[in-house]
Amino acid sequence: MSVYLGIDIGTSGTKSLVARPDGQVLATATAEHPIYFPQPGWSEQQPEDWWTSTVKSVHAAIAQAGVSGQEVKGIGLSGQMHGSVFVDRHNNVLRRALLWNDQRTEAECREIESLAGGREALIQMVSNPAFTGFTAPKILWVRKHEPRVYEHTHKILLPKDYIRLRLTGGYFTEVSDASGTLLLDVTQRRWSDALLAKLMIDKHLLPECRESQEVSGEVTAAAAAELDVPPGTPVVGGAGDQAASAVGNGIVRPGIMSATMGTSGVIFAHSDKPQTHPQGKVHTLCHAVKGAWHMMGVVLSAGGSVQWFRNKLGQDEIELARRRCLDPYDLILAEAARVPPGAEGLFFLPYLTGERHPHPDAEARGAWIGLTVRHDWKHLARAVVEGATFAMRDCLEVMRELGVGAEQIRLSGGGARSPFWRQLQADIYGQKVALINSQEGPAYGVALLAMVGAGVYKSVPEACSAIRVTEETLPHEPTRKLYDRYYGQYRRFYDVLAKEFRNIAALSK
Repeated sequence: MSVYLGIDIGTSGTKSLVARPDGQVLATATAEHPIYFPQPGWSEQQPEDWWTSTVKSVHAAIAQAGVSGQEVKGIGLSGQMHGSVFVDRHNNVLRRALLWNDQRTEAECREIESLAGGREALIQMVSNPAFTGFTAPKILWVRKHEPRVYEHTHKILLPKDYIRLRLTGGYFTEVSDASGTLLLDVTQRRWSDALLAKLMIDKHLLPECRESQEVSGEVTAAAAAELDVPPGTPVVGGAGDQAASAVGNGIVRPGIMSATMGTSGVIFAHSDKPQTHPQGKVHTLCHAVKGAWHMMGVVLSAGGSVQWFRNKLGQDEIELARRRCLDPYDLILAEAARVPPGAEGLFFLPYLTGERHPHPDAEARGAWIGLTVRHDWKHLARAVVEGATFAMRDCLEVMRELGVGAEQIRLSGGGARSPFWRQLQADIYGQKVALINSQEGPAYGVALLAMVGAGVYKSVPEACSAIRVTEETLPHEPTRKLYDRYYGQYRRFYDVLAKEFRNIAALSK
């Protein structure tokens, strides 16, 4: 039997997936790795931990699939976007990687926009403004604050591309993930010589950039021995986690969007041409489909807000769920469902780690607004779920204003597993949402890309032909109208509180 591996380097762990050439998933396995917060707003990981979790998850997935590792015919890589791995000439990691949710680079973002000639000029060069999570400001931060690290840096790699280095010995990336560095000319799908010159970043510090389905190298003998796969196995470019997830969800043509509720929340729309928001209120990036692009709105703490609520305020529910052999999230959502839509006038702002879209504000803060003596724990829970979904609608509305619509929104992540949350999304988005026959996300998407690279399929859309809708949820019209009114109130909160968020942040410094 021939099988293909998809490997996704996530924030909390690495997921490996084994799939047959017909797209059937045989097994998945996940191995966790730690995250470090050395200062408020800082977020780092050790790249060696990614490799350890890769090896563990690959071995576990192959064993669960009941196949031999020697049957692996191709590997696709996905990973958390924007992270920065600094390696020397001997491929030694020089410091822990700065992650996508690291917020230390606000000053560097302002510097980039100034050097580029302003925000509009920057968007013209690379299709996006400077965000604290992007890679380019991280590079400037390290150059400024850790000059010895920068002096010894030979290459700067994204998380999945560090794993590619460990697999193949080569320095490569691909267009979808490179788009999130802020250093790629997204329209032309190549590194931006113009911006690199303005930022005085040597282009040779960056890996070669290719299309997502192209083979970028072959597994070395040393890596093959660790993973128990054949040496010489081709490794394709793969994709950043969101573009990879979109491939796994079949978002490979116009008219279909996805809404993914992970730690972050993402609204994703395919586009056959590059289209930018003039103020950069959503990302415009290269898709993992050759010759295509996508628009993406990112909520930094969507599912992450529910996770925070579980960890900080749901200890009794976690213990109760453990005794009943239940998932604590299921218990929290069941309690939230007992509260009427709108949580009786209680709102939640999910800006627990700042925000990206449509409010690029590292100093934004989370809040419950509208608390009364009538509200209890269940109301708090419902307001968190609704607030995370309202934030997703914020991104959706920006795309709608640009004329980017969808006949269907495909759901994935934690918000897709719960019937309650699926209905709530349909009601808040105001349109039909759908489930598909695969919920494996980025790892599945890059396994499909590996099949394209190996010649099993001629194109990415052809590889996605087996993905189909299995269930649809329509908005409940009275609830949709209610949420329209609540959303109108919700979207006013940020504008009213933005100045106060900055004042609060100043107080805590």
